[in-house]
Amino acid sequence: MLPLHEADTGGDGAGPAHAIRREDYCAPAFWIDSVDLTFDLDPQKTRVLNRMTLRRNPDLAAQPLRLDGEDLNLARVLVDGQGCSFKMEGQRLVLEKLPDSAPFTLEIFSTCCPVKNTQLMGLHMSQGSFFTQCEAEGFRRITYFLDRPDVMASYSVTLRADRALYPVLLSNGNLVASGALEGGRHFARWVDPHKKPCYLFALVAGKLVAREQRIRSRSGREHLLQVYVRPGDLAKTEHAMRALMHSVAWDEARFDLPLDLERFMIVATSDFNMGAMENKGLNIFNTKYVLASEATATDTDYAYIESVVGHEYFHNWTGNRVTCRDWFQLSLKEGLTVFRDQEFSQDLAGSASARAVLRIKDVRVLRTMQFAEDAGPMAHPVRPDSYVEIDNFYTVTVYEKGAEVVRMMHTLVGREGFARGLRLYFERHDGQAVTCDDFAQAIADANPASALARLLPQFKRWYSQAGTPRVRASGSYDAATRCYTLSLAQSCAPTPGQPDKQPFVIPVELGLLSASGAALPLHLADAAPHAAASDEATHLVVLTEAEQTLVFSDLDGEPVPSLLRNFSAPVLLDMACTDSQLLTLLAHDTDPFNRWEAGQRLALRRAMAAIADKACGANGRIGQPILCAEFVAAMRGVLRHPTLEPAFKDLVLMMPSESYIAEQLDVVDPQRVHTVREAMCEQLALALHADWVWAWEQSQSRGGYCPDPASSGRRALGGLALSLLCLAARSTGDTLWPAKAYQCFKDATNMTERFNALVALVSCDSELAAPALARFHAQFRDEPLVVDKWFALQATAFDRGGNVLPVVRQLMQHPDFNLKNPNRARSLLFGYCNANPGAFHRADAAGYVFWRERVLEIDPINPQIAARLARALEHWKKLAEPWRSAAREAISRVAAKPDLSPDLREVLNCALE
Repeated sequence: MLPLHEADTGGDGAGPAHAIRREDYCAPAFWIDSVDLTFDLDPQKTRVLNRMTLRRNPDLAAQPLRLDGEDLNLARVLVDGQGCSFKMEGQRLVLEKLPDSAPFTLEIFSTCCPVKNTQLMGLHMSQGSFFTQCEAEGFRRITYFLDRPDVMASYSVTLRADRALYPVLLSNGNLVASGALEGGRHFARWVDPHKKPCYLFALVAGKLVAREQRIRSRSGREHLLQVYVRPGDLAKTEHAMRALMHSVAWDEARFDLPLDLERFMIVATSDFNMGAMENKGLNIFNTKYVLASEATATDTDYAYIESVVGHEYFHNWTGNRVTCRDWFQLSLKEGLTVFRDQEFSQDLAGSASARAVLRIKDVRVLRTMQFAEDAGPMAHPVRPDSYVEIDNFYTVTVYEKGAEVVRMMHTLVGREGFARGLRLYFERHDGQAVTCDDFAQAIADANPASALARLLPQFKRWYSQAGTPRVRASGSYDAATRCYTLSLAQSCAPTPGQPDKQPFVIPVELGLLSASGAALPLHLADAAPHAAASDEATHLVVLTEAEQTLVFSDLDGEPVPSLLRNFSAPVLLDMACTDSQLLTLLAHDTDPFNRWEAGQRLALRRAMAAIADKACGANGRIGQPILCAEFVAAMRGVLRHPTLEPAFKDLVLMMPSESYIAEQLDVVDPQRVHTVREAMCEQLALALHADWVWAWEQSQSRGGYCPDPASSGRRALGGLALSLLCLAARSTGDTLWPAKAYQCFKDATNMTERFNALVALVSCDSELAAPALARFHAQFRDEPLVVDKWFALQATAFDRGGNVLPVVRQLMQHPDFNLKNPNRARSLLFGYCNANPGAFHRADAAGYVFWRERVLEIDPINPQIAARLARALEHWKKLAEPWRSAAREAISRVAAKPDLSPDLREVLNCALE
């Protein structure tokens, strides 16, 4: 029987948590056909009447019905209107002696206390309103149920509440009735026309206002779009509504997937563990991904809102209409939908340059976060084999790497082939709960002549094998034969539970450049297995063996290889390119990703050399230059380039992050990494001072604010220029640029430029930072999302003399800090522990003491947030001494505490293994 409802998961307090295994999947002993829920909403005691129609699964032998429940008070259980015998196993409700042949009705009456639900799972309160969050296993905190995704039922919901306190009553589907009740109460009845799993159930009740927009689909059907927020925030919903309208239009145009409901609603709440939730027709969002105005939101905020609104809307088909058979298949919906939201954002961006910028940003997240996860104790396949708490597997591996797996399918079958595959997927599985294998099979079957169809069993290793494959490339040129031989070899390091890996299917898009940067024609001397030309300058080679060799003919000189164009596979690429070759790629490659990548590799090469040089950096400062003259000149060329977009320049000129540099090291001295990177930035600031002045002047505002790609890119480059000019001033003692930054901060007409100036002051440790921070808080104290930025900026500030931790401790006492609010906790605690390694990894271990205190403090309140914070130390084994021993001690002391949540316990146990 499926461990999701048979095995003890630790939620009922009966004992230690046990691993749930994918191989143990079994269909449920009962199916639920319909659910009729009635809620009498009250913060202290909400009454829930659950009337269900069930039937036995004829494919299984007679078994008891075990219903999941958590923190519920059970009042009544009736079968077909009659009392029945039942028992409790922990918090599970168990019923035996149920009808064998015909469907039967089960009525359960229970109560819960939303106001005390600090976990924010199930039914909870936020600023006086009711909200729900049921994914992954929150519905069991609302009523007793088969809380698993493969049980799909039809839902009808009646909500009853005080009209004055909760004038808006929302649930999934269509509103079929509403009206007044006695005693100042009212009701609303909602019916969802589509079957769904319980994790997609939602209700909202409170004082809310809505922006509304009626639209007409291509089929001529009319729909009502609504964005609900608390009063006072309505003016900040225009961008979210526009993003929703674009999402509806794009999905119908690109994939012929129409909106299938009379209305589609988004509701924003400030207390939310996640970014947003795709509940069928009633999406509940973190306010961070809904609210935006030019005075309070940055360009990055605007971009995130567009992406997240698209993501959740696209789930309406890829996740709702077809959902997961079990939670091991989470990437079935999440990886696919991340791919779809990435394509959506790129299509809306328009130009090839803007598309490339978005692709680079997506890859940067993948390589910084997911590759690190693959190399750590929580490494797991895109489709995990086991888990203790599924909440711990809402990860960058499932989402971002899962999206790259879908992208590789798209590459192997082409744009039209992928659309055909998606159509077949819905023809086969609409209204079903299925697996990652079902999706891959549909894409392959729709494209029988494709490399994916031929290689599908091997391709699916991307779902089953953890770790980041490494592709090693080497090339040699034979002047006598005018041939260039390129050898590719793949491997994958062991990961927990998977010591040996079989070869993956790796699509490698490649091109060749001359020494002067001209694109060379590609003539394969011998047709390589699964090699196909995509155009005259690019080949798609599908690497399937441990080693493969390609020979290119008719070349007059040794070429410069451009491999893994557009990051065609989520792999590590090793190739011993010379600096000269990388400089050629940086200056001339027609592939924007590899152009950016060449600059990153050059910078990383310099950073690694400086870190390894024991003579470099006495007394905590780097005396000699790290960046060579050729690299500095190349960066000047990029900055001054007449046709490159500012957004692309911003990405190229940004040095690799501390976390990415650390990931390349076998043993990490966090302070040395911090010092080296800071020295690189300072050198670039000083060497290109006049160029940064020019760039800043070119970036100044022209006209009104617009968050379009061109304007956003210009502001991004201007912000980088201002930060580096202030950094240079810190080195030289100049006061001009900090003063200019402070003036820009005061005069800014939009949040992007205001915050860029504030970042410049804080990051250079200017004496003007303190008054700017005070002014910023005074101006925006009534804007929670802006106050989050204020907390986060101080938590991630440059750490001179160990001054960040005392500031963070002091900020925890600030009247605006609330540990129970996930956004606020993330802004301060995650900002310090996860995003400021130079400050967090202190030699005196004070950062680790702070981490230990906060993890233990949060766990009883919100285990999900505690478990995510705990992962700040999951790579402790890579740390040099004294950090390594101190980090292990901190983890061990937390792990030694009794009564930890299963979420936190799983993360700690993995870290200590």
